[in-house]
Amino acid sequence: MTAAKVIALEYHDVVAHGAFDESGFTGRAAASYKLSVDNFAAHLSVLTAPGIPVRSAAHPVTDLAVGGVMLTFDDGGASAFTHIAPLLEERGLSGAFFVTTDHIDTRGFLTRAQITELHRRGHVIGSHSCSHPTRMAECSASELQHEWGDSVARLSDVIGGAVTTASVPGGYYSRDVGEAAAAAGVTLLFTSEPSTRVTRCGDGRCIVLGRYTLRQADSEQRVAALVGASPLTRRAEWLKWNSKKVAKALGGRAYLRLREAVFREP
Repeated sequence: MTAAKVIALEYHDVVAHGAFDESGFTGRAAASYKLSVDNFAAHLSVLTAPGIPVRSAAHPVTDLAVGGVMLTFDDGGASAFTHIAPLLEERGLSGAFFVTTDHIDTRGFLTRAQITELHRRGHVIGSHSCSHPTRMAECSASELQHEWGDSVARLSDVIGGAVTTASVPGGYYSRDVGEAAAAAGVTLLFTSEPSTRVTRCGDGRCIVLGRYTLRQADSEQRVAALVGASPLTRRAEWLKWNSKKVAKALGGRAYLRLREAVFREP
């Protein structure tokens, strides 16, 4: 791993074995992104092995001379507080938690008090939009202003400080999505594109960084391959992602309907 390369990992919820609906969004599609406590602990064993430089989530990514692995967690499910943060802290790690603000203080999601406590304990709190749009890149300018601006403002009020980090829900990034985030004060925006390439938006004010998504079935060996010195696994992820992106663009709403059918309860 080169010193200036940041490899960001994208997690969602971590739950007790089989208890997929205890945290975050419910349903089979959401569950496919949720790890068991034991599986996540195995991932952390790999990430804390000698030679794997996991950087503090609070370390400014704008310092591009400092590389390493960043741990990020989407949706704002309650497991951020009940499972994830304790497992990280036991190992001297911190995470970046991206909160869907319309769900604060609702069943399965973080409360205001929990968000405040995570921030106090050194974790980064960021926006994951207000409502988690299915296709954020299709939102109008006013909708994007609401999704980023209002979510950032609410979280800033909760933690009593500036919120400058965010992640795009659903992986549907566009230039307009990035520009709206930058206008809301976001200086670091994560997408779901599996890449270590750094780009900028908002007249250079906002860094845009991709992530490698971990899912329910992913083993600790896969994590080791993603963060290892060889780029082959990361390149394969990039190729797969871009093939899927073409399918999404061509399929439009039909692609989403097909995905819903695949994950529909039997």
